Parts: sequence; C-alpha cells; structure tokens
Amino acid sequence: MRKILIAAAAALPVLTGGCLAKTAVDVVTLPVKATSKVVDWSTTSQSEADRNYGKKMRKQEAREGRERKKAAERCKKDPSQCGPYDGYRAGDPEPRN
Repeated sequence: MRKILIAAAAALPVLTGGCLAKTAVDVVTLPVKATSKVVDWSTTSQSEADRNYGKKMRKQEAREGRERKKAAERCKKDPSQCGPYDGYRAGDPEPRN
C-alpha cells in the first residue's frame, strides 16, 4: 500500500502537467503584477500626454476658428466697427476674471 502511495505521489507532477508549479509561480508574481498595473493606471505615459495635448489644441483651434468666423461676419455687416481681431486665440491661456 505504501509503495502505491509513493508511486502516486511521484507521478502526480507528471500527471498534472506542471499546473502546480505554474500556480505557485502565479501566486508569487501576483503582487508584482498588481503593483505594476496600479502604477500604470496612476501615471500618464508620454504618448498619452501627447495625445491629450493634441486633442486639447484641436478643440482650442476649432473654438478660435468659430470665433474668427463670427467676427468676420460682424465685420461684414458693419465695417465701421471692424478692427483687428482681439478675440480668443488657441494656445493662449484663458483670461482670468
């Protein structure tokens, strides 16, 4: 009986296909993977920062374009009140009140 038990215990790693070893490795590396995921979520990569900046600038340029178009229409209607454009400019900081 003891020989059968020893043989079964010796054959167990072969029969499980290394899943016990893989589970042990997964348990050991889990804290490292979790920490790296948290760091990844909490920081912004350079490519993400560039993408966000590009989106912000496109929105600002669209706003400037709309405001310049409105100013040009007002100038067309009343040329005597027309002067150089002094409205919103993309890239300039917002005026503080």
